[in-house]
Amino acid sequence: MTGMSVSKAQYEKMYKRASKPTHWQMTIPKAFFVGGGICVIGQGLGDAYKYFGLEQKTALLCVSVTLVFLSALTTALGWYEKLAKHAGAGTLVPITGFANAVAAPALEFKTEGFITGLGAKIFVICGPVILYGTLAGVIYGIIYYVMT
Repeated sequence: MTGMSVSKAQYEKMYKRASKPTHWQMTIPKAFFVGGGICVIGQGLGDAYKYFGLEQKTALLCVSVTLVFLSALTTALGWYEKLAKHAGAGTLVPITGFANAVAAPALEFKTEGFITGLGAKIFVICGPVILYGTLAGVIYGIIYYVMT
């Protein structure tokens, strides 16, 4: 097989043909409003939980659990991906985006069984997050211990 060389001008021409222009005038507001909407839903849930008598800490815990559940459910139903196609980064609000990132690979490989498919693939995304989150927490704890 011989090497193929492409000039810089040819590469730019190929790149422009393959790349779609971004319509940032639409994508940024969509991301802003969808991400803000998810946060408003979280705030509303927190207020509702407090209204029904839960303490602040318990209400916030319930909000997190509810948002993770709703995100996993909408991922399983195929709705989260449809929303993400229109809202882009707005669906990456940390807790819902993480729940989607954990549930999506697991659902993709569910045909391989509960252990080798669902069980193994559910940790594809959350494994590194847990690892580096724990490592960052340990480093922060050491720094905090030394500084105080």
